[in-house]
Amino acid sequence: MLIVLLISMIPLVELRGAIPIAIGMDLGLPEWLVLIIAILGNIIPVPIIYLFARKVLEWGSKRKWKPFKQFCDFCLQKGEKAGAKLLKKAKSGAYFALFLFVAIPIPGTGAWTGTLASSILNLDFKKTVIAITAGILVAGLIMLLFSLGVFRVLFGG
Repeated sequence: MLIVLLISMIPLVELRGAIPIAIGMDLGLPEWLVLIIAILGNIIPVPIIYLFARKVLEWGSKRKWKPFKQFCDFCLQKGEKAGAKLLKKAKSGAYFALFLFVAIPIPGTGAWTGTLASSILNLDFKKTVIAITAGILVAGLIMLLFSLGVFRVLFGG
């Protein structure tokens, strides 16, 4: 159970990786429990990211240690780029776009990136958390259905 929770908290991997890994490893957990644990693990970092990530990244981009500075600059640039792209497409539906950004499980479009972009764009905290949580729920369901189908086809379950 703990492995599913921890994997779903990892940036870029999130529940998009935790669910297929849990199903593929056959951890002996019911599928509904895998889904709930992965969703919770993916939601836990959201408020922390929103409240602190931008501040930490801005602080880090001013440091002299080049690898850390480069990492912070990369994250800020990625967040700003994703946020600008999101707002351009969304116009007045920024939170719906944020929901879709998180809900569609493709690489680079998870809760971490969505929350970072929202934080960088100074979007409303409560609306951000609601949109991202809804996106996580949908992405979790999609990943569970995909994982069950793929592994049953491959391994005859």
